Amino acid sequence: LVLSRMDSRDDMNRSSVNMSELTEETIRMLMPVAEQNRQKLSGDVQDDLFLYGDRSKLSQILYNLMDNAIKYTPEEGQISVCLREEDGNIVWRVKDNGVGIPEEDLDHIFERFYRVDKARGRETGGTGLGLSIVKQMVRMHGGTITVESSLGKGSEFTVTFPQEGAES
Repeated sequence: LVLSRMDSRDDMNRSSVNMSELTEETIRMLMPVAEQNRQKLSGDVQDDLFLYGDRSKLSQILYNLMDNAIKYTPEEGQISVCLREEDGNIVWRVKDNGVGIPEEDLDHIFERFYRVDKARGRETGGTGLGLSIVKQMVRMHGGTITVESSLGKGSEFTVTFPQEGAES
């Protein structure tokens, strides 16, 4: 439903978003889940970074990426979230040392209904829509998302937004 709505119209409520605060807030929100899983969640957040965008959608992007990192990282694992200004862009990096993604799946993980672990049902593995929604929301902000991953070593998702945000 969310994807259909995003496909049909530009359903954006844009304003100046303090990305530094949003990132810190999301880390605080997910810290108890990571601690419950005995994982180390750390943040490296540059102060006073702003983006003209939809705060709710930006929050959902980061929440989904961090939630996935927590889900696919074993106990005692590490998850890091970084927010930086780089070359006029605002860049989020969510990195984990979890299970990783097989190379043959990397080109497909942003497709609707695609799940890396076919054995995982909707009860445990979701619908395969989370990363597709994330990619669409990133595009709506004029940004890009990439992933680097090694099986058994973890994944790093990088989201890059032009600092001025997408054209409205």
